[in-house]
Amino acid sequence: MTDEREQVLEVGRRGREAARSIRQLTRNQKDAALLAIADALDAECARIVTANDTDVARAREAGTAAGMIDRLTLDAERVAAIAEALREVAALPDPIGEVVRGYTLPNGLQIRQVRVPMGVVGMIYEARPNVTVDAAGLCLKSGNVALLRGSSSAATTNAALVEIMREALVSQGITADAIQLVPGLTHESTRHLMTARGLVDVLVPRGGAALIQNVVEHSTVPVIETGVGNCHVYVDKDADLAKAVEIVINSKVQRPSVCNAAETLLVHRDIAAQFLPMVASALHQCGVTLHADARTTELAGASGIAIEPVTDDDWAVEYMSLDLAAGVVDSVDAAIAHIQRWSTGHTEAIVTDSQSAAAAFIAGVDSAAVMVNASTLFTDGGEFGFGAEIGISTQKLHARGPMGLAELTTTTYIVTGDGHVRG
Repeated sequence: MTDEREQVLEVGRRGREAARSIRQLTRNQKDAALLAIADALDAECARIVTANDTDVARAREAGTAAGMIDRLTLDAERVAAIAEALREVAALPDPIGEVVRGYTLPNGLQIRQVRVPMGVVGMIYEARPNVTVDAAGLCLKSGNVALLRGSSSAATTNAALVEIMREALVSQGITADAIQLVPGLTHESTRHLMTARGLVDVLVPRGGAALIQNVVEHSTVPVIETGVGNCHVYVDKDADLAKAVEIVINSKVQRPSVCNAAETLLVHRDIAAQFLPMVASALHQCGVTLHADARTTELAGASGIAIEPVTDDDWAVEYMSLDLAAGVVDSVDAAIAHIQRWSTGHTEAIVTDSQSAAAAFIAGVDSAAVMVNASTLFTDGGEFGFGAEIGISTQKLHARGPMGLAELTTTTYIVTGDGHVRG
């Protein structure tokens, strides 16, 4: 057994040991710890930003894409937002002990299905050091241990964040091993975590398609699959065009590097001649490049926006940049068919004042979230009222969509009798 593998397994063993005490914490104990961590992050903001500057400088020297650098970057405002998200999680109801269903059988046996912690949750993720804190906070609130395997690109930041969080836990009389950074920066250390079956109860990968696919295909630990975001906005013939422009711009431009940003715009043919010049002009002002079909190119060309011919790769890609695929479709059914072919099952939006069109879109689109007259950026745990999120699941088992506290629990059946025996 290699030293690195033994180090990873030792983290798992300590996590398994810690899980026994973490699952017994009261809500008051967990909330106090979350608030202590939030205060510590605020107090150590300068230390966190300095550590992050090291990672960002290294990424720039390596020629990392701008979208990935944006995901990696922490400043004082983002650190404050991370701390505030923990306070929001602390204010949420404790899911542990919630009765999912309960009833009494004719023979008098009382059946209750109650939420309990998963146990040890492993996170494998790229860049985005905010995930380090979000995952740790959600795991703690739901009574779980968090084993965190971030990418080498954020190694300095993640080390600082985990050290601060562990110190805050100890100040509250809680074992520091409730939050651990998985050692190693190679793919091998990730593989060791993926195969730590019996020590880790569930893995949540969060990052690009290659990372997620690797974890899904090679992990012997159960996986909750999060998905990349090839998200679509469809502007229907009955849309309020002014609202549609605002929704498209917000979905694409506000933060193009995130998974809920729009990557494709579809426009109904009946309003294309009026709408496409409007939206193309607005996109041009924001520096967006269109990858467009012939009809879109013809109608949007006068706006001055950069336009390239659209390819199958454009329809399929998650750009994470100021690029947007665009096309004209004949109907809501054609929009649904396009989405069914190219979507990653993350988030799709329709802009329309027609209830029948909205109903058809909702019924026809099979994605984790469907927006009606709203930006795709609302697919987010914080926006859904979950506090932070551990990821956005695009699978259909156990959890789908933004994953908050409830998705980090499993259930136990508690059966209460009075001397009952089965005949």
